[in-house]
Amino acid sequence: MEISSLQNPKIKQFLALQQKSVERRKTGLFVVEGLRELSHCVEAGFQIHSLFVCPEILSDRPLPTLPDDLHAFEVTPDVYARMAYREGTEGIMAVVKAQSRSLQQIQLPENPLLIVLERVEKPGNLGAVLRTADAAQADAVIVCDPLTDLFNPNLIRSSMGAIFTVPCVACSSGECIAFLKQRGIRILTAQLQDSHLYYDTDMQSATAIIMGTEATGLTPQWREAADAHIRIPMLGKLDSLNVSVSAAILLFEAVRQRQNK
Repeated sequence: MEISSLQNPKIKQFLALQQKSVERRKTGLFVVEGLRELSHCVEAGFQIHSLFVCPEILSDRPLPTLPDDLHAFEVTPDVYARMAYREGTEGIMAVVKAQSRSLQQIQLPENPLLIVLERVEKPGNLGAVLRTADAAQADAVIVCDPLTDLFNPNLIRSSMGAIFTVPCVACSSGECIAFLKQRGIRILTAQLQDSHLYYDTDMQSATAIIMGTEATGLTPQWREAADAHIRIPMLGKLDSLNVSVSAAILLFEAVRQRQNK
C-alpha cells in the first residue's frame, strides 16, 4: 500500500529530519537522497533505518545492496515530490542512523594529507570541499567548531556522497591542534598576513591545510599554532576566494608535489 498523505507519521518524521538539525541530533538519524549517495552510504557501513521509494520514478534502476529484512515504504509521486530536497534523486530516499565520529577513530597513513576547516558555516561549501578531498584522495577532513552539522541534507547533496567516502569528523580547534601536534603533522594556515606563496611551501611531508571563513579568516589560535602561513596570489581587486575553490587549489598543489617527489 502506497503512502499518499503528507500527514503520515513516517513522512512527517522524514521531513522533520530533513529540515531541522535539532531533530537530527535528538534522534541520531539523518536523510539520504539518491542512488549514488545511498550506495556510498551503504558502502561506508551506515545502517539504513527506513527506505522510501516511488516506483513510478525508480523504474528499473538497480538498487544498492540492502539488508533482506529492510522494508521499503512506497510513496506516491505527489508525496515524493514534497519529500525530495532536490531534483534528480531517482525515486529513492532513506532515513539513516548516524555514526559518532572522533579524531581518535581516524586511521592515518604514514604521510597524511588533511584539510581542516574552522567555523565554516555554509553546508554547500563544506560539501564542495569534501568532493575536492575525495578527488585529491585526502586522508581526512576535520571540521573545527562547526556551524552546521555533518549530516545536513544540503551538505550531503553538495558533496555528492563524499561525506561517506572521505573520513570527516567534527571537533574543537584546540582538540584538532593537539591531535596534529602529537602526530607531527605540519600545520599550514591559509591567510593573507605574514605568508608565503603556496607553491613555494613544502607539502610533501605529513601536512594539514587549515582554512577559515571567507569573511573573517582563521582565529588567532590557528595562526599561532601554524608551522607556516601560505597564501594564494590575488591579482584582482578582491582579496578572497570561495573556501572550496581555495581548498581545491591548495590540495592539488600538495598532490602535485607528492607525485613529483
